[in-house]
Amino acid sequence: MTKQLVLMDHDGGVDDYLATMLLMTMDSIQPLGIVVTPADCYAQPAVSATRKILDLMGREIPVAESTVRGINPFPRLYRRDSFIVDHLPILNQSEIRTPLVSESGQEFMIRVLLDAPEPVTLMVTGPLTTLAVALDTAPEIETKIAKIVWMGGALNVPGNVEKSFEAGQDGSAEWNVYWDPISAARVWKTAIEIVMCPLDLTNTVPVTSEIVYQMGKQRQYPLSDLAGQCYALVIPQDYYFWDVLATAYLAHPEFYELREWETEIMTTGASQGRTKITAGGRKVWAMDRVDKSRFYSYILQQWRR
Repeated sequence: MTKQLVLMDHDGGVDDYLATMLLMTMDSIQPLGIVVTPADCYAQPAVSATRKILDLMGREIPVAESTVRGINPFPRLYRRDSFIVDHLPILNQSEIRTPLVSESGQEFMIRVLLDAPEPVTLMVTGPLTTLAVALDTAPEIETKIAKIVWMGGALNVPGNVEKSFEAGQDGSAEWNVYWDPISAARVWKTAIEIVMCPLDLTNTVPVTSEIVYQMGKQRQYPLSDLAGQCYALVIPQDYYFWDVLATAYLAHPEFYELREWETEIMTTGASQGRTKITAGGRKVWAMDRVDKSRFYSYILQQWRR
């Protein structure tokens, strides 16, 4: 069976590491590399934790650190989780072996896409800034991208950028758009197929105590042990299967129902960072429904590998 070529771009949140782990368990996927975009994290520990996770899984996949910057920084309270994960004992049993490439994440993305024998799926679980910069630098890469599967946006539900955090916002923006709406709008101008996993869906798939306890019951498996530790860190929050839910689509699209929407990205004003449904706008696919029981069973199964 021909494997799907995938380049991952994540931004160092707890769920980004777990999405990376999930991707590495997929037999139908050939990962070409991982780019770390410094958004919901601090760059150094996020890159370090990513490399340690790949070591734990025995995967020799190159990692690249993007040097892009956003417009609206994530709160420090969110970003500090990258330090916590990097210090988990299970990830610090030996010296790091996974290579960190010398070029920037955006340069690495361009090279990987141009060198690929066929179009590549981009699995993006953070902002679209690294991709936007890569497109501006080398527009020819657009034809080398099969599609973008992206955790981002909120269509018919409120965003998760809280008004109390960000003065002047109306609460409609989702963080992966809000960090850099200009870059999201740049990607919206392409002809690349976009499959979104918006808050509309992720809001229905919470990280529950029950599922975390189930991970604990199979902690003899290192992946399940690590996943359970990571989710234990965030269980006091309202936490959802954002990036993991989006990434699982690559292996099991049959779990999901998609719906097409016409949209635009708001780049200014109180709605900056909103993914707005607009007649005649850019057509995107959005994950609309998911079979939750099959999804939960699938990730528990993969953590037992």
